[in-house]
Amino acid sequence: MDHRKVSPISSDGHRISPLDRQILALAVPALGALVAEPLFILVDSAVVGHLGTPALAGLALASSVLLTVVGLCVFLAYATTATVSRRLGAGDRAGALQVGVDGMWLAAGLGALLAVALWTFAPAVVHALGADDEIARQAVTYLRWSAPGLVGMLLVLAATGALRGLQDTRTPLGVAVAGALVNSVLNVALVYGLDLGIAGSGGGTALTQLGMGAVLAAVVVRGARTAGSSLRPAAGGIWASARQGAPLLARTATLRAAILLTTWVATGLGAVTLAGHQVVSSVWGLAAFALDALAIAAQALVGHALGAGDVPRARAVLRRTLQWGVLGGVAIGVLLGGAAALYAPLFTSDEQVRRAVVVGMLVAGLCMPVAGWVFVLDGVLIGAGDGRFLARAGLVTLVVYAPCALAVRAWAPDGAAGLAWLTLAFSGVFMLARALTTGYRARGDRWMVTGA
Repeated sequence: MDHRKVSPISSDGHRISPLDRQILALAVPALGALVAEPLFILVDSAVVGHLGTPALAGLALASSVLLTVVGLCVFLAYATTATVSRRLGAGDRAGALQVGVDGMWLAAGLGALLAVALWTFAPAVVHALGADDEIARQAVTYLRWSAPGLVGMLLVLAATGALRGLQDTRTPLGVAVAGALVNSVLNVALVYGLDLGIAGSGGGTALTQLGMGAVLAAVVVRGARTAGSSLRPAAGGIWASARQGAPLLARTATLRAAILLTTWVATGLGAVTLAGHQVVSSVWGLAAFALDALAIAAQALVGHALGAGDVPRARAVLRRTLQWGVLGGVAIGVLLGGAAALYAPLFTSDEQVRRAVVVGMLVAGLCMPVAGWVFVLDGVLIGAGDGRFLARAGLVTLVVYAPCALAVRAWAPDGAAGLAWLTLAFSGVFMLARALTTGYRARGDRWMVTGA
């Protein structure tokens, strides 16, 4: 491709540039795979919410723990995408797929260890978050029934990362859509059909995740066999995958710490705020991952460009995906904030919780354009392999956010007002701090290291 022909959308408003077509070809299918876990939690919230406020509040705690565990392991996808795309850009397809296989072996082993740990320590983790007896019982039940699904979800991360690096986002999309449908059916059947309550919701999600992981792993294995890559676990390759992901693990740890801190604050404000926070965070998470689809496109394209030594191409991807990210944030923010009163009743019949959800989503919608900027820059820097900077920046943003969250815990009331202040602290202050740090880095050129 002649990269000199890359240009913005043409003035006639109908034709789009080759770069825009590439971004959309990767971002639109990537959306499905990215929203898989938040969509599972969203479905669980809708199903469990009608079991009562204690069950929904318990799901809020449990899902925060689960998303933290999965989020800490997101390096399995991000580091793999960056390395695979660089090797592909350098012309080494067999080596790219070998990285994917090594990543899946790491995911399977890590998932098994984390599943056992989650089952064992679920009561202690929930108790540390400060829940009362009934909410704690619901949270522990969900965590233990969903624990086996961690093996599948981590395989999904590693396999999806490999496929993204190969610029195949359609396969994860198909698997994610099928998984979402199966998860919805299983949740309703187990929760209400077999009367398992919140345990059925956790078990149905775990079964779905295991199935998704098996399907995506089979796709990568088939590609590796065709390319001549080894399928056997190699200690050196697995260790290399772990080492490359370590900075991203540290970066994600600060992000998940901020999210857990937010849940802890919501717990301290009362059951209404906590239940409302579960809905707001679920919807916000779904929207955030929708914007993160652009970041996935940026990861793959920037990694490929830098692997091929094409710095101007990397800059062009950065500029264009930032434009898409901010505009997408505006559109999603208007949609989610404006329609909050319509979808809040889908999650709960409690009028106080509904009111809190509406107010919280209005605040979150106003902050969504900043999120679009943040996610794209995050993706660009991950694609460039700039994990060390992201780890340091994550610590800075956490230090900025923590006093704001603690102030909300100390002074905000329960209900709609408390959730509004808490949402403003997270989606406003925390996201703005991330925007400033990553924006400063992207202005320079230290992140643009070329070669495989």
